[in-house]
Amino acid sequence: MLKPLDLQALYIILCIKVALVTDFACGTGGFLTSWLKELEKEVKTTDDRAAFGRSVYGIEKKQFPYMLCITNMLLHDLDVPQVFHDNSLLRDVLDYTEDDRFDVILMNPPYGGSEKADVKNHFPADLASSETADLFMSVIMYRLKENGRAAVILPDGFLFGTDNAKISIKKKLLSEFNLHTVIRMPGSVFSPYTSITTNILFFDRTGPTEKTWFYRLDMPEGYKHFSKTKPMKAEHFAPVEAWWNDRQPIAVDGFDKARCFAVEELCGELGYNLDQCGFPHEEEEILSPMDLIQRYQEERASLNAEIDRVLADITEKLGGAEL
Repeated sequence: MLKPLDLQALYIILCIKVALVTDFACGTGGFLTSWLKELEKEVKTTDDRAAFGRSVYGIEKKQFPYMLCITNMLLHDLDVPQVFHDNSLLRDVLDYTEDDRFDVILMNPPYGGSEKADVKNHFPADLASSETADLFMSVIMYRLKENGRAAVILPDGFLFGTDNAKISIKKKLLSEFNLHTVIRMPGSVFSPYTSITTNILFFDRTGPTEKTWFYRLDMPEGYKHFSKTKPMKAEHFAPVEAWWNDRQPIAVDGFDKARCFAVEELCGELGYNLDQCGFPHEEEEILSPMDLIQRYQEERASLNAEIDRVLADITEKLGGAEL
C-alpha cells in the first residue's frame, strides 16, 4: 500500500530514467526516496553505486522535515546526501546559470501559502504571484535544463486561475516548454492532509507546446473518498499506465475523460484555462475549514480577474480609458 505522495511519484518514476532527480521543496524526501527505491534495482557495480549516491538533489526550508529527509537519505545508503536546508524562493530567478539547472525535476510544491513582497521581488514582475505553488513553477522553469523533464503536482487553482501572474506563468510554460500531459487526479488523494483536488503536469524543455493531452483518473469503483485507512493504491493508477502509451480520446456520458488540445485552442478561445477533462458530476464535498477558505480564495481571485478582463475589453471597445 502506497501513501498518496508515493503513488503519484510511481508513474513519474516509471516514465523518467536519468542520473539526477531534483526537488526544490523536498519535505521529508518522499519523491527522492521513491526514486532511490527504483534506482536501487539498477545498481550492479561500484560505478553504479557511486552514481546512485549522486542521483538526487533536494532543498527544504523547514528544519524538522529537512532533518527527516537527511535521515531518509542515510537510510537509503547515501553517505553524503545532496540535500540542503534553504529556501528555494529566496534567489533571483534571473541569476540562474546553466550550472544551476537540472535534468529532471519532480515536485509536489507547497500550495495554499501566500508569500510576502520580499519573496516576490526575486521574480520578474509578471510572474510575481503571491501563491507559493505559482512561484515554485517559475523556479522549476528557470532551473530545468535544455531537454530536461519535469513532473509537478499542482492544485486545480493553477489550471483555472486567470489572475495576471497565473496567466503569465502558463504563457511561459506553453511557449517555452512542451506541456504534453496533464493527469487530473481524483479528489481526496492527499486525505487526510488536504481535500484540495490535484493534478500532475508533465512537461519537458524540448521546444514549445504543440498539443496537450488531458486525462481524468476517476475514483475507483467502490470508493467515494480516499482516507488514511482507505488510501489510494498502486493498482488504482493502472488506467493511466494503460492509456499512456496508446493515447485515444475518451468520452463518458457526454463528458471528456481524455482529450488532446492544440496549443492554439488553449491560448486562444480557452484563454489559458487548463481546467479540461475535469470531473463533471458535482457531489457534496465536505472540506476542512482551511481547504474551504483556500478553494474560495482561488475561485474568487479567478472570477475577479475574469470580470476585470471583460470590463477592460468593454471599456476599450467603447473608446474610454482602461478601468
